[in-house]
Amino acid sequence: YIDHNTLQTGFENADDHRFIQSVCKKHGIYFSRPGNGICHQVHLERFGIPGKTLIGSDSHTPTGGGIGMLAMGAGGLDVAVAMGGGTYYIPMPKMTRINLTGYLKPWVSAKDVILEVLRIMSVKGGVGKIIEYGGEGVKTLSVPERATITNMGAELGATTSIFPSDEITLAFLKAQGRENDWTEILPDEDAEYDEVIDIDLCSLTPMAACPHMPDNVKTTDEIGKIKVDQVAIGSCTNSSFVDMMKVASILKGKTIAPSVSLCIAPGSKQVLNMLALNGALSDMISAGARILESACGPCIGQWKRHTDDPTRKNSIVTSFNRNFAKRADGNPNTYAFVASPELTMALTIAGDLCFNPLKDRLMNHDGEKVKLAEPEGEELPLRGFTSGNEGYIAPGGTKTAINVNPASQRLQLLTPFPAWDGQDILNMPLLIKAQGKCTTDHISMAGPWLRFRGHLENISDNMLMGAVNAFNGETNNVWNRSTNTYGTVSGTAKMYKSEGIPSIVVAEENYGEGSSREHAAMEPRFLNVRVILAKSFARIHETNLKKQGMLALTFADKADYDKIQEHDLLSVI
Repeated sequence: YIDHNTLQTGFENADDHRFIQSVCKKHGIYFSRPGNGICHQVHLERFGIPGKTLIGSDSHTPTGGGIGMLAMGAGGLDVAVAMGGGTYYIPMPKMTRINLTGYLKPWVSAKDVILEVLRIMSVKGGVGKIIEYGGEGVKTLSVPERATITNMGAELGATTSIFPSDEITLAFLKAQGRENDWTEILPDEDAEYDEVIDIDLCSLTPMAACPHMPDNVKTTDEIGKIKVDQVAIGSCTNSSFVDMMKVASILKGKTIAPSVSLCIAPGSKQVLNMLALNGALSDMISAGARILESACGPCIGQWKRHTDDPTRKNSIVTSFNRNFAKRADGNPNTYAFVASPELTMALTIAGDLCFNPLKDRLMNHDGEKVKLAEPEGEELPLRGFTSGNEGYIAPGGTKTAINVNPASQRLQLLTPFPAWDGQDILNMPLLIKAQGKCTTDHISMAGPWLRFRGHLENISDNMLMGAVNAFNGETNNVWNRSTNTYGTVSGTAKMYKSEGIPSIVVAEENYGEGSSREHAAMEPRFLNVRVILAKSFARIHETNLKKQGMLALTFADKADYDKIQEHDLLSVI
């Protein structure tokens, strides 16, 4: 799936796409063209099958749980091994049952359901668990709504989230012309769970995740009035046809606030095509929205926002899944809120985050749901979903040569890492003692660095540049014992590597949470970091480290983290 680096401000991305297409052709892999859509949205529409097991090299792969798949995020090497016929291993998860009762009130959405779960469980509350949704309330949720909930289950740190495959699932697959893929899958009546959480959908109110974590959840009443600078709708969480129709119905006949910039990115070509056919796209454009390509876009930092003035404080509201500091545009003073498409649209028209008076401004729009029922009458252009198959290139049988320019700054063929002899690793200098949250965004930033994802040497320059040094409270500024001065993390690691010195990183809880990006594990391996010593690890990142030959170690006593000093040398025996 080509859904990340799609902007063509030069020839580089297009060259990368051709390279990937040639690899797909050589190895017999379906290729989804750039602009065809976000992988999770497209896979749900055209390929997902209830009851199947799915692993994908992105942390939001659990989106497939919305149709009853056991869909798990994994590292790229895990996926490659599985494609080659190997086995995928995970620790046996615990099972958490979330019973949903009641129904969602107007202006309350599936996004508020998962925000409530995050409020209850936190971003590390799902580690080592599968979240299963059940109860009578499940029947009130469409597949796109279910997929929103399973998608953001990744923010819990969960192995995956899953809904039953029932008549709601069948209706979705029938609308996609794929009813033959349906199988009913319900929980056993005598199923036992390690944990049970009850949520009454009727009790939920509009909420938002506040800066700078997805579990910093507050109601609109608690947030109060905050000026909004920019709004973005899309991402793999809320870019379905149902989400887009909600947005269009609210915008119809209205104009966005003069102070707000609105970006909308439909999740797939299928969704965009349907919006164009039924007139909803016109409603969005007429209201003043900017329509972006069907891709990940702003959610992974693929936009420019006030980067010329990193001190400028501003607020953005998105329907995305993550709001880590500096993820949106690299600006630490950008305060990102995550909310439902309905709420973000209301705020777009109002220009601020004060929701309560909005019903009058919106002519009492009741936030009604958009149904998936087939339109009546042959004269209408839509019956179910349009297929969108033209976005794929099926595997070919011809031989294909893969060529990479040795001088390329974007693509670099991997060479084997030096083998380690298994002996004691003595007197490793402490590269950094990371303080507080250290997500994969801190370890290997996205945004402008995405262009180097095919070039390990170049992208390693961003290693841990977002991590906070516990000894000086600064980012990308660590003690270099070779020069007796402070330097960047990658620069210090490179110097140690050139001298044949292995180094060690020390960190706190849930190290490596967030994205599954494998570069966060490959970069330290490339720069001769031998050990990551943490209080605890996020599941996918711990696996990625081990797959790259890294030692991912945890403190026997978490209080020992406090004993590590800046100039320490550490040995692993």
